[in-house]
Amino acid sequence: MSPAGTATLTTRPVPVPDPAPSLARNADATAPEIAPRVIGTDAIVPLDGGGGVAYANFDYAASAPCLEAVHEAVTRALPLYSSVHRGAGYASQVTTQAYEDARETVRGFLGVWQRDAVVFTRNTTDAMNLLAHATPPGTTVVVFETEHHASLLPWKRAVRLPAPATPGEAVAAADRALRDAPAGPRLLVVTAASNVTGEIWPIAELAETARRNGARIAVDAAQLVPHRPLDMTALGLDYVAFSGHKLYAPFGAGVLAGRSDWLRAAAPYLKGGGASASVTGHGDTTRWSADAQQRHEAGTPNVLGALALAAACDALAATGWDALIREEERLLARLRRGIAALPGVHELTLWDGRNPRVGIVSFIVDGWNARDTALTLSGTYGIGVRDGKFCAHPFVRHLLGAVRGPVEAGATAVRASFGIGTTDEHVDRLLDALGRLSREARA
Repeated sequence: MSPAGTATLTTRPVPVPDPAPSLARNADATAPEIAPRVIGTDAIVPLDGGGGVAYANFDYAASAPCLEAVHEAVTRALPLYSSVHRGAGYASQVTTQAYEDARETVRGFLGVWQRDAVVFTRNTTDAMNLLAHATPPGTTVVVFETEHHASLLPWKRAVRLPAPATPGEAVAAADRALRDAPAGPRLLVVTAASNVTGEIWPIAELAETARRNGARIAVDAAQLVPHRPLDMTALGLDYVAFSGHKLYAPFGAGVLAGRSDWLRAAAPYLKGGGASASVTGHGDTTRWSADAQQRHEAGTPNVLGALALAAACDALAATGWDALIREEERLLARLRRGIAALPGVHELTLWDGRNPRVGIVSFIVDGWNARDTALTLSGTYGIGVRDGKFCAHPFVRHLLGAVRGPVEAGATAVRASFGIGTTDEHVDRLLDALGRLSREARA
């Protein structure tokens, strides 16, 4: 890319994304293939008919279980836990260092430039709302209706694009929308992996499209980073948001990472201690912190959440992504083949079934509404799934319409999602249960 071409987007050099499907520098093939352990794999849950069974957790896309390494990191931090920054006491100094080390861990995990910001938030929704707050006045935001509400709803001036029929159509539609947008700042908002179908979006191509049109790109990576590596610098991404509770760190922390200029220019997202550099008089003269991170982390931050999130990043990076991806793809293929073989059970998918995806499968069962399906799976089989529209109402209605034709506004689906700790027995138990439900409906 020529210097003139990059100048419209960024003052830093942006590498051209590798055309290979990998989303990171490498898949860390040399790392040990020992998967980290999650807490709760031996949990026994009650059944409606009495007794109990080992829990088969297929609700990872809502909140993944806690990694043992995360639990251990939080436990180690508790004896010297204190508020961060500005404290002279030993506990405050130790905790401040751990908190800032966690920020750097996340920076490395995402491949964030040193000059860019890593802001700790509550979750992905909070991160996207922070970015919406920081977008300059008059910014045109281009977003697909397939997004999670966290990425669909916060924007003041949004161009909503319909669900694309193919990944290539997604790139072409974004290109047209950005090209036709009025003069002024432009931002393309896309998911990295769908929270409904698990399908991986072509973010490398979409990032290049944004750059070509002088726009920025923000990526909701909440459902990707627990399953795949992601390198912001290699991909040329401007902003990435994700949640710790999706990343095996269920302690209420999230991240907005990316370019700091909009964040530095915007008034603090929350006004209070830490965000202010100087307050004089009766508080009517305030100078805000020039540091983009402090500016938007007012108040006492969720230190333990940040430490937990960083511990999860370390554990996943140390494992080696190749081993995790191979196991997930094996289980995903087993589940999808099984669903395809069941009469009356329909997987919801936007694109060709061969498109890469993470461990998320949504479906419906003929003769059963989604809520009853989920309750029966739980009460009779000890299987935890999620039913509803998954905070992606327009998208779920689109997918259901593709299977059943026009649907009522309240129509819902069932989602099975998994990750580290999922076993063949879990998958087979779910398939057996769905087969029984299908046969009962057809009897």
